[in-house]
Amino acid sequence: MSPAAFSLGGSLSYYATLLLSIVTRKKTVDEAHLADTKLSRCLGTLDLVALGVGSTLGAGVYVIAGEVAQKTTGPAVIVSFFIAAAASVLAGLCYAEFGARVPKSGSAYVYSYVTVGELMAFVIGWNLILEYAIGTASVARAWSQNFDSLLGGRVINIFRQYLTMSVPGIAKYPDFFAFGIVLLLTLVIAFGVKESAWVTKAFTLVNLMVLATVVIAGSWLADGANWRIRPGPNGTVEFGNATYAASRIGAGGFMPFGLRSIVSGAGTCFYAFVGFDAIATTGEEAKNPQKAIPVSIIVSLAICFAAYFSLSTVLTLIQPYFALDPLAPLPAAFAAQGWRVANYIIAVGAVCALSTSLLGAMFPLPRIVYAMASDGLLFRFLASVNRRLSTPLVATLITGLLSAVMACLFELKELVDMMSIGTLLAYTLVAISVLILRGNRDDLRHPDAEEPPGSVDIRVVTHRQQQRLPADRLKPEKQERQQERGSSDSDSADAVLVCDPHSGGLADLSTHFRQHRRMTWREYLRLSFRPESTAPTRFSESVNRRNTFLFLAAATLLAFLTENYPDRMHQPGVLLPTLAAFAACFGLLFSLYRQPENAKPVAFRVPAVPFVPCLSVFINVYLMMALPSGTWVRFLVWMTIGMAIYCLYGARSSTEHARQTIRKMRGIRLAIELDADGGKEVSQMMDKEQD
Repeated sequence: MSPAAFSLGGSLSYYATLLLSIVTRKKTVDEAHLADTKLSRCLGTLDLVALGVGSTLGAGVYVIAGEVAQKTTGPAVIVSFFIAAAASVLAGLCYAEFGARVPKSGSAYVYSYVTVGELMAFVIGWNLILEYAIGTASVARAWSQNFDSLLGGRVINIFRQYLTMSVPGIAKYPDFFAFGIVLLLTLVIAFGVKESAWVTKAFTLVNLMVLATVVIAGSWLADGANWRIRPGPNGTVEFGNATYAASRIGAGGFMPFGLRSIVSGAGTCFYAFVGFDAIATTGEEAKNPQKAIPVSIIVSLAICFAAYFSLSTVLTLIQPYFALDPLAPLPAAFAAQGWRVANYIIAVGAVCALSTSLLGAMFPLPRIVYAMASDGLLFRFLASVNRRLSTPLVATLITGLLSAVMACLFELKELVDMMSIGTLLAYTLVAISVLILRGNRDDLRHPDAEEPPGSVDIRVVTHRQQQRLPADRLKPEKQERQQERGSSDSDSADAVLVCDPHSGGLADLSTHFRQHRRMTWREYLRLSFRPESTAPTRFSESVNRRNTFLFLAAATLLAFLTENYPDRMHQPGVLLPTLAAFAACFGLLFSLYRQPENAKPVAFRVPAVPFVPCLSVFINVYLMMALPSGTWVRFLVWMTIGMAIYCLYGARSSTEHARQTIRKMRGIRLAIELDADGGKEVSQMMDKEQD
């Protein structure tokens, strides 16, 4: 059997244990004070729906349907949008449950901090900052170009003529138009949440009215024959005054480029639904976040899917897919029918869509920074809240200025894919967090609550060791405060359970160890498929957590093989690992299904757990594997900067460092001073007792 004394054997074990406790420590949340916040709770469900729709339904709605239909899918683009919407709903359901459980600012950052651990939470938060900053800058750049088109291109021409720059990696000219609009909206957001919500609702309403007008007008021009066009004997099609080659037409009909093109198109269409997670950052500003956040996420995704689906249907019925203009499909399609007045209507809708998308990208950014700074992972001055405005003023101004400079100076085409990594990684971790939280005994832990079994720093001290160590070293420094709270020494993380094996207390000690012992591999395999209780236990919680991360690893391997080696599946070196990864995913999914769930009632729960979160994990990982290698290189550079900040500042300044790690360090230091001989002596006596 394992020795009764948990001797760590020196400084190497000390630092290894300390490092593990730092990266896995979780945010402690007081459920009794979840509603407490320094921010102003003034956002209703309608405000959140407008924020979600505005963030998601940007100018891409006027472009992406035509681009995907013309280059990838043909009229089957509507099926691609359906698949993308289904994948987004899976992620949205996971966000909705966490929004009901943990209504705090920070979105996926807070969710992963509560369930997975501090290091992973920092990774998610750091990438969300990148996602929203690049999103703000790129949308501002597009807004500037669209608005300038209404002015005849005069402003941009002045910049190009008089302010040309020739620096590698920098834009050809500074876009002060984009710089100004970002600063203007920064002031709107800083001035108050309610005021920015009114602006968002106004622009979103105009955008939806324009889309409705386009769909209704396009229905009059629709022709079902455009879904049945087939190439001629020579593989070409004549339409209008042009002849289109076979490469542009494919096989013709509704699905001209095959089934795989629909899946590929769904990957592109998926990013059209990115943005609804902005709702999850409003946990401390929504009036009733437990109900408003889940409802708003689902409703906003439903509205966005209806808009994308109807618009792509009308577009491909007005004009054949191969004749669409990928840059401006809607104006070109209406112009081909003689409806040039639609260009002005669409231009107004595009500017409004870009405005709401810009607000949707800017609004969550300071909330993420505020949440991380409040926890001590970023510099704490960023967490200051203006008393009069009730907004994170410093974080808003700094992030707004950073985004404005990026919009002014940089061409962001090559960086846009980095937004996808941050988004997909956040979606994946939220789904993982739902799986972990469902298997936990308790959703959240009070900051001063009793540590879970197994975390008590138990030490067996022999008579000889008691003579060597001073008495005050065997008592925690917080003993008096813990007694005031009504708890004993053994309830704290740095408590030491002292027992002289010669004093007759060995039977009680062995019982204690049996209650808090570690799970064996044989027990792990048995409990993976045959749990002993219908309610979560310490062992079932451990099994659920292990199998969740094993599923993530197996899904990652399966996604990597299927994405990168689809044409080599007949080779044993690819086929066998693929089958093994698939079998592992299936077995682990069944094991997670068998585990007991936390039955605590909440306003919203993800249906069909673990199937919905696991499917969401696989889809997100698969889409990440499809990103180009250059994106991963830039991602690693950004992560290197972030890890330097975390290691040099965040790890020590974290609120949880003072609350958890420092207390554990005392017990570990004391363990190093205990002789291993004492542990061996107790272990031998316990073996004799069992014999």
